[in-house]
Amino acid sequence: MKTLLLTTVIASSMAVAAQAEVVVLSWGGAYGAAEVEAHVKPFMEATGIKTTMTDADNPATPLKAQAESGNVSVDVALVEYADAVRLCDEGLLEEIDPDLLLPGSDGTPAMEDFLPGAVMDCGISTDLWANVIAYDASQFPGEKPTKIADFFDLQKFPGKRGVKKAPKTVLEMALMADGVPAAEVYDVLSTDEGLDRAFAKLDTIKSDVIWWEAGAQPPQLLADGEVSMSTAYNGRIFNAAIEEGKPLVVLWDGQVYEHEMYVIPKGAPHLDDAMKYIQFTTSTEGLRRQAQYISYGPTRKSSNAGEILYKDGKTVMGPHLPTYPANMTNALETNLDFWVDNDSELNERFNAWLAN
Repeated sequence: MKTLLLTTVIASSMAVAAQAEVVVLSWGGAYGAAEVEAHVKPFMEATGIKTTMTDADNPATPLKAQAESGNVSVDVALVEYADAVRLCDEGLLEEIDPDLLLPGSDGTPAMEDFLPGAVMDCGISTDLWANVIAYDASQFPGEKPTKIADFFDLQKFPGKRGVKKAPKTVLEMALMADGVPAAEVYDVLSTDEGLDRAFAKLDTIKSDVIWWEAGAQPPQLLADGEVSMSTAYNGRIFNAAIEEGKPLVVLWDGQVYEHEMYVIPKGAPHLDDAMKYIQFTTSTEGLRRQAQYISYGPTRKSSNAGEILYKDGKTVMGPHLPTYPANMTNALETNLDFWVDNDSELNERFNAWLAN
């Protein structure tokens, strides 16, 4: 029935294509390029609806400003899970009816096919991505880093460190490097003593940190030799290694992963077409196709069935995905509730710590 619905939607869309344009706000770089190839171009081909991609260092920031001002030029945006919940709670996003979602290619109902946490009131997950530690193999000709604690060991593994200029993920990694098991990180981080412990661990490398804010920076910092190791988005490192031949390696120990969400701002100029875009791109084929262009894990079970090959037709994507079993042995899922409750306070403390 829903397949028939999509066919009807596509047919009707073709008739009004000239009047519509969906604007998608993404993160740019390798991620944005993957979205264009896996989602934007196939959607335009299937529906005839003109669709364009624009980018920002953090799409949630301009999206919030537009929705609050009532001057909205974006129809769909990709935001982090915590931002999706926050913006939804603030009434700045459209709710998305789960009945809109197509069943899996094997017939599994959508709500049974999506992974836990992938469908929320105002957002649908497009992938699981991870903050990881990455290093330049050429800078360590002998022993290589193998665990997250090595990122903080400047004696054994010398060199500058690239670190995202924000507390989220950084504090969690600091605690895991200090010996806190992944399952206990948020219990520890919820205490004053735990916060002090995380900042104390960051103190050990603070004088050797080069701070980054945009996802494109870590691969460049590593490639230029400005840092020997860096926190990074795993997809950016994959792209630099596979596409550009850089000797960059992902250290999966201590990865912090989360859902990326498609959302629609209140006041989207092309609301109906935005819903069609989300329906189309979060299908089994849409999510699987994305994993052929970037190393982020599909959030449907049916999308993960069978071997997924990269667009080069030879690179098997499994070992490069956050969801690969071997990469999940010491992995931490971002705790949404913790960051919704503590984001402002911890950003204030982090900025004060940076200034000292």
